[in-house]
Amino acid sequence: MLDVVQTKLEVYCERLEKCITLDDFHNLIDWLTSLLEVEHVAYHAMSQENDALVIVTYSNEWADYYMGAEFHRIDPVVQNAFIRFQPYDWKSLSWNTKAARRMLGEAIDGGVWDQGLSVPIRGPNGDLALFSINHRASDLDWLRFCEKHMHLLLLVAHYLHQRIRATCNQSDNADVPSLSPRELDALTYLGAGRSRGQVAEHLNISEHTLRVYIESARYKLGAANTVSAVARAASLGIIRI
Repeated sequence: MLDVVQTKLEVYCERLEKCITLDDFHNLIDWLTSLLEVEHVAYHAMSQENDALVIVTYSNEWADYYMGAEFHRIDPVVQNAFIRFQPYDWKSLSWNTKAARRMLGEAIDGGVWDQGLSVPIRGPNGDLALFSINHRASDLDWLRFCEKHMHLLLLVAHYLHQRIRATCNQSDNADVPSLSPRELDALTYLGAGRSRGQVAEHLNISEHTLRVYIESARYKLGAANTVSAVARAASLGIIRI
């Protein structure tokens, strides 16, 4: 199982590295639906200057209608990106307001399916992005899918955001931080999909010591969490996954 996920990550990274224009990223998002085996993929980004970038695989008719109706102002999926730091399932959100329920009904009519998962991404300069997948499946099948692919989805989301930032000349101006060999090893193995226990055993250190290395690397990289630290290190060329 791990080999399949790791192979998908390697294929994704190879293709992502070749993206240098917005058209490339649009094509990448379309291709991701096949790689991840989902109906739709969406990426929304907002900078401190309120510059927005939206890349989705939904129909043009629904995307245009969504933007024209300014549904992002009431959409629980989008609104929760401002207050959450961890991935969230769409069915865990509150759809209690009349406006949200109406939007949801129209979304389903527009080809958006009932299962969804979003990954909020926060950059060091106040930028915010949201990576989402959407699919049609039973609740049980969707739960199994998310459990199987969660690590992959986190890395796909963060790698994509970092690559788009770099391509759009939004990368940080700060010097590349200097990480110790142990910090580099920890992030490299975690990025390759190994658990903390496996990494600690491979490096012949305790999980407590490993946690110290991870937290130190995260601090140096200005990352909000471990996944962000891995993605940032990879985007800066400090580690290779």
